[in-house]
Amino acid sequence: MKNDRQQNDYENRIALELARLGIAQELITQKQLPFYVEAQELTIAETDDAGRAYQMTPATAAAWMAMKQAARQDNIVLEVVSAFRSIERQIEIIQYKLDRNMPIEKILTLSAPPGYSEHHTGRAIDINTPGCIATETEFEDTAAFCWLTANAGGFGFTLSYPRDNALGFIYEPWHWCFQADAPDENNI
Repeated sequence: MKNDRQQNDYENRIALELARLGIAQELITQKQLPFYVEAQELTIAETDDAGRAYQMTPATAAAWMAMKQAARQDNIVLEVVSAFRSIERQIEIIQYKLDRNMPIEKILTLSAPPGYSEHHTGRAIDINTPGCIATETEFEDTAAFCWLTANAGGFGFTLSYPRDNALGFIYEPWHWCFQADAPDENNI
C-alpha cells in the first residue's frame, strides 16, 4: 500500500474481522498464510451468461483473454467462475461455513480467511470448462486442466494450490493466479 496509515488501517480492519469470525492469529501464523491487500485497479474482464461480471487487474484480464483465446484455438473452452473477491465477500464465505457449524480448522483448508485470499489481489481466477462441476477436483480430469498445465505458465498463470501444498489448503486444480504483474504492495 502507498502509505503506512492506509496499511495500518487495512491490517487493523482485517484483525477486527478475524476476531469477529473467531479466527485466531495463531492459526494463520501456524499455516504461514501470505497477507494480501485488495487490488486498487480492477476492470471487468468478462460477463457470464447470467450477467455476473468478473473483475481482474487490467494485466490479469489481458492475460486471461489471451490464454482463453489460445485455448479456444486448441478446441479447449475455459470459463472463469470466480475472480476478484472483496474482503466483505470473503467474510460472507467464511461466515456461511461457520453458520453451518463447520469447525474453523476445516474451513481454513477450504477457504482463506479475509485478508489472506489471493482473490483479493484481482490476479486469482477459478477456472472451469463445460460439462464439469465448478470448483471440484474432477476438473483435473478434463482436457482444459491438461491444457492449462501445459500452457498457463506461458501466459503468467500458476496453479496456486497443488496437492499437499505448504499452506494446508485442499488441492484446487481450478485455482490459477497471474504472477507476471504482482507488485510488492499486493503481498505485505
